[in-house]
Amino acid sequence: MRVLVVTAVAAERSSVTAAAGPAEPEGPEEVALPGGAVLHRIPAAGVTYDVLAAGVGPAAAAAGTATALTAAALAGAPYDLAVSAGIGGGFAPGAPLGGLVVARRIVAADLGAATADGFLPVTELGFGVDAHPVDDALVHAVGAATGARPGAVLTVSTVTGTAARAAELAGRYPDALAEAMEGFGVAEAAAAHGVPVLELRAVSNAVGPRDRAAWRIGDALAALTEAFRAMGPALTERTPAASEAVRPDEASAVTSAATSAVTSAVTPEDITEEGRRD
Repeated sequence: MRVLVVTAVAAERSSVTAAAGPAEPEGPEEVALPGGAVLHRIPAAGVTYDVLAAGVGPAAAAAGTATALTAAALAGAPYDLAVSAGIGGGFAPGAPLGGLVVARRIVAADLGAATADGFLPVTELGFGVDAHPVDDALVHAVGAATGARPGAVLTVSTVTGTAARAAELAGRYPDALAEAMEGFGVAEAAAAHGVPVLELRAVSNAVGPRDRAAWRIGDALAALTEAFRAMGPALTERTPAASEAVRPDEASAVTSAATSAVTSAVTPEDITEEGRRD
């Protein structure tokens, strides 16, 4: 099974490739892509992972994912799954620091229009979709293998930094467990290629005021490594065929169901030598 894993930065990519175990002296196999990007290829638990650090934000993630998917298709070896992976913010109390979240749906939380009556997602404006649902069986299998909690993962272009913004997002998306910056970009590119998508986030901080002293980047990166060590069998057994991938136009139905069932980040200067960001 061939899986494309897209991270934002090199520290996240290294955490994923560490799942292969003790590295050979030369490290993971490197595969060049058009434009100069490089895939890091590792085998782990019956899966070949091609891991790409595509850059921060949905646009960079979409561009990098599309390049890798196109190159694989032209080579006659298309991917079976695209995964957006990395660290991110967690919505308390559902996503504790150091924990894992697997997306039931990948939501573009700030793609739309601000109006006097509140935010309108791009779907309501008639310009596309604002969410990509993820195959339920795959979500369940990955959650069982890794301990990741299932919920919505929000994609934002500006990381949340205030309690008011965190409350606004939680009110608009009550099933949200995590916030990051790349998932929707990966999902858009995967949908265009007919490739199933997944998003997995390790929680490094709470969504809300930016309290750097409370961040747990190292713990989150370590959790990401352990997740990729554990989930290979879940991917091989549960990943849907491309023809069975959940379509973007099914997102509205999934959104309504997920929301009703739940009534119960980052700028480049934030990246540190230890890991990534918020």
